Amino acid sequence: MRAISRDVLPAATALAGANSSTGMSVDIPRFDANDKRRLTRVAVAIIERVVDGRHQVLFAQRPPGKAYAGYWEFPGGKIEAGETVIDALIRELNEELGIQVRTAALWRSERFSYEHAHVELNFCRSADWSGEPHGREGQAFAWQSPNAITLSPLLPALHAPESNVLAGLRGLEM
Repeated sequence: MRAISRDVLPAATALAGANSSTGMSVDIPRFDANDKRRLTRVAVAIIERVVDGRHQVLFAQRPPGKAYAGYWEFPGGKIEAGETVIDALIRELNEELGIQVRTAALWRSERFSYEHAHVELNFCRSADWSGEPHGREGQAFAWQSPNAITLSPLLPALHAPESNVLAGLRGLEM
């Protein structure tokens, strides 16, 4: 975790929390407005489906060699120069999982200061996609109900107190 002075930015202190499903300690990043590193913009996909009347979202496991390898996250990737959030989302999901997103909508954006990167996560929702997901980069993936996520560990940003992604999904229907 990046050290952040309470005197400079009281609301941006690093927290240590427990992963609710395993009890393991995780560092929860907070946004540091004083972070001088370049902001990395990321398109994040919340791919949705309904199976037997149950709302499900797709998670992917971060592959070896990347920061937080083995952690579960919503799939996506960096936004390249000249790309919109949605263009990057469509490209990344085709590259990573072999699915074609027809339409998606930006749902919320959140910023975090990890030790390895200063990121803006642009969460987009899509239920309008085709293809059968398969890990083109060797990563595992899993469908989960937002109300009963059993995967562990989840990427720390999803546990941050100011992140409303998981709570927001639990309160929404497709």
